[in-house]
Amino acid sequence: MYEILRDCLAPAKLNLFLHIIGRRPNGYHELQTAFQLINWTDTLHFERRHDGAVVHTNLLPGVPAEQDLTVRAASLLQQHYGISFGVDITIEKRLPQGSGLGGGSSDAATTLLALNRMWQLNLPRAQLQKLALKLGADVPFFVFGNNAFGEGLGEILTAINLPKRYFMVVNPRVHVSTNKIFHSSLLTRNTKACKTTGFMEHVARNRNDVLFGCNNMQSVVVGKYKEVAAVLDWFSNFTVAARMTGSGSSVFGVFDTLEEAQTANKQLPAIWLSKVTTSLSQHPMFDFAS
Repeated sequence: MYEILRDCLAPAKLNLFLHIIGRRPNGYHELQTAFQLINWTDTLHFERRHDGAVVHTNLLPGVPAEQDLTVRAASLLQQHYGISFGVDITIEKRLPQGSGLGGGSSDAATTLLALNRMWQLNLPRAQLQKLALKLGADVPFFVFGNNAFGEGLGEILTAINLPKRYFMVVNPRVHVSTNKIFHSSLLTRNTKACKTTGFMEHVARNRNDVLFGCNNMQSVVVGKYKEVAAVLDWFSNFTVAARMTGSGSSVFGVFDTLEEAQTANKQLPAIWLSKVTTSLSQHPMFDFAS
């Protein structure tokens, strides 16, 4: 049985497009999106405890333990399956909060995957995905572990093969509240639904073109956050297709080569955070569930 699991990676995601196609009576939004895993990660470490306690050893300032998604993920597994073990969780945090990159959701998914192995639960992936939805709409995708066409709340997932891409991701160091954007009266909620085949045909014709459809949230965020508008404007200097991911605040551009992305990155204003990275074809922790 594993006492310690170190260097467990939690990758970021990009939404190559994000359409809101309706709203349910309970207020939740129906959406369609293409999830792309990228090689920008948090790193998590886990040490098994025998007293049943779940402890995040380096909580982010201002985030109570009961609200931390990794603590909630571990506690959910404990309670659902009657596990007597606990765990110490330590996170090397690199992904910015409120950035649309899914960092908190990814950390939660990596926690579920790691504890599935550490506590020898051997749960199938589909079962972990159902639990993951209790933690947030993006968490099932990270447990799913493949690039995916997402529907419903984002939890109905179809694996898709995407070409290798070079991304430059820029975060203007502002935190965007997903909840506030979803509740905005300016948000478009009736975009016409598309099909997975339509998106994949677009990818086949336009390898580096991210401008399939749109991100319905982008115009709302740009209207509220001038910093995000400034990043999109900056990318236009390079005639590179750029788009906001998720509910913001990060914006990504797609480049033909790594060298082109690195050249652009050298010209970035110092006040912004950036990462030049590549796509991932699969989650680094994929083998921790069957």
